[in-house]
Amino acid sequence: MSGKNMEVTAARRSFLCDIGFWADRTALHEAAFHGRVLQVKQLIERGASVNMVTVDNITPLHESCMQAHPKCAQLLLEAGAQVDVRTIHGSTPLCNACGSGSLECAKLLLEYGAKVNPSLTALTASPLHEACIRGSVDVVRLMIASGAKLEAYDVHFGPPLHITCAKGHVNCVKELLIAGAKVNSVKFHETALHHAARAHMVDMIELLVEFGANVYASDNLGRKPVDYTTPASPSHTCLEFYESNPLSLQQLCRITVRMTLGTRASEVIGQLNISPRIHSYLQHCDRPPSLQRDT
Repeated sequence: MSGKNMEVTAARRSFLCDIGFWADRTALHEAAFHGRVLQVKQLIERGASVNMVTVDNITPLHESCMQAHPKCAQLLLEAGAQVDVRTIHGSTPLCNACGSGSLECAKLLLEYGAKVNPSLTALTASPLHEACIRGSVDVVRLMIASGAKLEAYDVHFGPPLHITCAKGHVNCVKELLIAGAKVNSVKFHETALHHAARAHMVDMIELLVEFGANVYASDNLGRKPVDYTTPASPSHTCLEFYESNPLSLQQLCRITVRMTLGTRASEVIGQLNISPRIHSYLQHCDRPPSLQRDT
């Protein structure tokens, strides 16, 4: 069998019900998918093309990042793998790395020049969206530090904050808010607080309100966040409390400061000549006692 035939298995058409799963995967795709570092190295040394694609335009680099195999990804990149190649659905290897929660793969791709803000399509989300869906705090933090757009709008999920709330990843929500994500951004008039209410997560509801979420916001059905909670449930009681009790002047001042500074808030506040206690309060280092409610 020739080298070419060894490298590429013939495309095979399956039965009608399997259309969309045709195979033209190479041995390198398989090795990268399974994280077989030695085999990947050997195949590259024998001349295997690191940029060979399947019918879905998936490369071995996509495969290694989907499965969180950074050592395989490094070998492929060192051999000339295209760092921003897109699948038929528009996903880049960085999207895959973020989706798998692989901090090592994500760092590696960025070192090789991967775009942190690839153009969005109707079929793919941004790397930051993928990290938020996964709930990987370290990867979310890395994407933000690398310049990810906090308001990147996905046609299915809206901005990253929305999908993070919908998935219930409180720590990722805080990372986005501290970085300056707009707490009251909307998709079809729906806010992040609507998602938190649906998820019945009191800690997330309190966090969003702490950053200025509007408890009275109505979606396109005319429903407020509280309308998506179960009567007498902790989340319902929490939202009813905030509807009936306005935030303190102290809290409103902090919200105004951070909203005015936007994505520069943490940096600017860190340079202010203020007491450590005020600094911690403005940076949301602790949950302030004034926000605690009697249970």
